[in-house]
Amino acid sequence: MASSNRWLTLAIVSSALLLIVIDMTVLYTALPRLTHDLGASAAEKLWIVNAYPLVVAGLLLGLGTLGDRIGHKRIFLGGLAVFGVASLVAAYAWTPAVLIAARAVLAVGAAMMMPATLSIIRLTFVDEREQALAFGIWASVASGGAAFGPIVGGLLLESFWWGSVFLINAPIVLVAGVLAVIVIPEADTRRDRPWDLIASIQSLCALVGIIFAIKEIVKPSPSYGSFVLAAVVGIAALALFIRRQTRATDPLVDFSLFRDARFATGVAAALISSLSMMGVELAITQRLQLVLGLSPLEAGLFILPISLAAFVGSPLAGLGLPRWGGTPILWSALLVAAGGLGGYLLWLDAVGPLQIASMTALGLGLGAAMTAASSMIMLSAPSDRAGMAASIEEASYELGGAVGIAILGSLLSAVYTASLVLPDSFGASAIAYDGLDQALIVAEGMEGPMADDLRALARGAFDRAFMTVIVVATVILVVTACGLRLWPRRTRAVIGV
Repeated sequence: MASSNRWLTLAIVSSALLLIVIDMTVLYTALPRLTHDLGASAAEKLWIVNAYPLVVAGLLLGLGTLGDRIGHKRIFLGGLAVFGVASLVAAYAWTPAVLIAARAVLAVGAAMMMPATLSIIRLTFVDEREQALAFGIWASVASGGAAFGPIVGGLLLESFWWGSVFLINAPIVLVAGVLAVIVIPEADTRRDRPWDLIASIQSLCALVGIIFAIKEIVKPSPSYGSFVLAAVVGIAALALFIRRQTRATDPLVDFSLFRDARFATGVAAALISSLSMMGVELAITQRLQLVLGLSPLEAGLFILPISLAAFVGSPLAGLGLPRWGGTPILWSALLVAAGGLGGYLLWLDAVGPLQIASMTALGLGLGAAMTAASSMIMLSAPSDRAGMAASIEEASYELGGAVGIAILGSLLSAVYTASLVLPDSFGASAIAYDGLDQALIVAEGMEGPMADDLRALARGAFDRAFMTVIVVATVILVVTACGLRLWPRRTRAVIGV
């Protein structure tokens, strides 16, 4: 393509990526109001959040490889169209079930676009240093955009109803689509390469089954029948998927890619980075609104340092990759993120500057880690496997986000329920054990001291649960950083291991 258009191409795919990642977290600030207005149960609330990342992660492997066959531009444009239509449906959803279904369709469009964005960058930029910088900009959008989601939600909810967090997608999709048709060139395709629909379905069933089983078993009162059924389905589908891939001449996932230490390290780091960011942001935004009483906009602005720091840290890491190597940047960045998260917990009730410094360190660390992980994955794969590598990279982020929300979100709920002790006089308010937002709704129907007592007890239980989640997330980051530091140097490469 013409060299003058490569940066405009990056801007187009980055704008689409921004929509995708914002939709991952924009509901964090809208969730309390949405739950109240739609009358969503605790289970429906979790599926409203989880349906999107689960379906995205399940479809990425198949759709990324499909891009290698039919063209990344074509599948990118198709994903934009699906995403735009689903956004309109989600904006005007009238029941929790409709919103969950719309979020699932949104995920289909996102899964079509996400591998295409990385593949287009990989094939557009041929200079090594420009590639590293382009991946850094991409990662800054991915990490900073995820943190920016609650802010966008908060701004919109100050003046509009909760559906506006989806409606805003429509004009951006329209502009990006028109520009993409004009600017992004058609790349070489491999139409002779088969596309395995069965394997794609197997990967979707495996992911949904396993994540559902995790979510079920960590509940305060799990259904062991549902857990066993979901686990069996997920594990069986995963086994069938692996068996099919090892026998296929043109698999959706070429497991030989993982023999490259750069690739394997990048995948592991991508998963952990996303797990930490998504799970922690969910907990923080809920506490800011439900415990401290901040508005959605105030909650979004409070965590703005995470977003701004990630936007800065990602391209800086991209510039440093050719000089210092991927793995040193990875483990160092994860330690910085862990320090920021630990500092936030240490100074939870301190003055603003200390909390801002902690969140800045968290954003810098996670942003730099995502850049290094993405670069290592994409540049260690051959160009004709760009779509496959991108789908694995994206699946790592989406799986990490889903697991983070499932495990850390469920841990938050479990510790809250276990910590909440209500007097016998509150017997009719058992629903308060489902979550802090449910307890506050129950308190709305009470009067006088009893309502105040319920709010105080529920908020105290939530704070204990919140601190548990932050400690667990910090430990995960530290252990991962130490593991990467000790990772054996099996290969040498320009971006380094």
